[in-house]
Amino acid sequence: MMSDSASPLDILRARIPLWAAAALLGLTLMVGVGGGLLGGLLINRPVAACPESEEVCKEFAIFWEAWDLARDSYVEPEATNPDEMTAGAINGMLDTLGDNGHTRFMTAEESRAWDEQLRGSFEGIGAYIDVRDGQTMIVAPIEGSPAEQAGLRAGDVIQAVDGQPTHGWTVSDLQAKVKGPGGTTVTLTVLHPDAEEPVDITITRAEVVVPSVSWRMLPDNVAMVRLSSFDDDAGRELREALGDAKAQGAQAVILDMRNNPGGLLDQAVDVASQFLPQGTTVLLEEDRTGQREAKVTGGGGIALDLPLVVLINEGSASSAEIVSGALQAAGRAPLVGETTFGTGTVLTPYRLSDGSRLLLGTQQWLTPDGRQIRGQGIAPDERVSLPSDVAPLSPAEAAALGAAELRAGPDAQLARAIEMASLAASR
Repeated sequence: MMSDSASPLDILRARIPLWAAAALLGLTLMVGVGGGLLGGLLINRPVAACPESEEVCKEFAIFWEAWDLARDSYVEPEATNPDEMTAGAINGMLDTLGDNGHTRFMTAEESRAWDEQLRGSFEGIGAYIDVRDGQTMIVAPIEGSPAEQAGLRAGDVIQAVDGQPTHGWTVSDLQAKVKGPGGTTVTLTVLHPDAEEPVDITITRAEVVVPSVSWRMLPDNVAMVRLSSFDDDAGRELREALGDAKAQGAQAVILDMRNNPGGLLDQAVDVASQFLPQGTTVLLEEDRTGQREAKVTGGGGIALDLPLVVLINEGSASSAEIVSGALQAAGRAPLVGETTFGTGTVLTPYRLSDGSRLLLGTQQWLTPDGRQIRGQGIAPDERVSLPSDVAPLSPAEAAALGAAELRAGPDAQLARAIEMASLAASR
């Protein structure tokens, strides 16, 4: 994540961009939802000698024995590509740390593409991804993207790309196979949550524009505000939306962070500051020694007293989890929906001697009351599930429906949030 005035390599946290978790660019998929990026420590490092004890360094000789055997004896000689073998060895080592899909290695080529992402050009299918338990997954499609229009949903497992199985792939592997220029197509074999058989979905790549905030007034003067990402204008756009909603007579707010993959840490604090008093803890950053640093809200929030209900689901990640956890811990708003994705690693990028990068989880986020987000997620106060074939309504779609249609419609999460917000507004 990144401060308002920082460059793209200054204190990035979570969503490549993140996700890799916030600037959307150069690759077809945004990766890294699951962790933040601490770019201030990005440095060139010299080629390392064996850094361990003499005993450990001797044990590493076994690796070279295996390398030599594979290079000299494998049945398919052209498959023994040194660059790919090196990257695979490094990623295998990093996988033992248990931060799969977050802590990871990028080749020099992947690193250059990652830099392009931070600069801002983005053509692709428009989806955030992660690797969980060895499975490549859709964390969330971007609103209005080719991925969403084609029917991809949060929680979809990607089993193959253009017929090639994804078993054992990293996020970078998936990027390399799915990225491509606008107008070209890619076919994903996906297994929807709760489905028994996978389906093939062909998607035409296109330029993807990612909105941060949209809103509409719903019945009973309830403002539905969708926060789709935590990009560098998210806080400002939210303040403007809330100001407009109040000017139009809003008596309560539904903050919809479903399928929000996260973004910049300073924006998470800014968003929380619109609903919580100045000085309220938003999150705790914990380092490897257990030392914790609190991040607190600023002043000037414009919706401190409006009744609030928050919508979350399994596609809510990173900064969306930070804000949800902060509002829940403060007793400011009930959370409705499903347990969030469970990200929370702060990634520090290290540039290696050949131009490759190591993204290493050096810190993690905790809720103000000390709950771990990584691998756990934020559980809702009231669990309401949606069938896998039902997409959450956008504010524009919801505003086109009447009160009775909203109550009886397929978006049961929104229906329950409206009921709760209307009740709170009437008190």
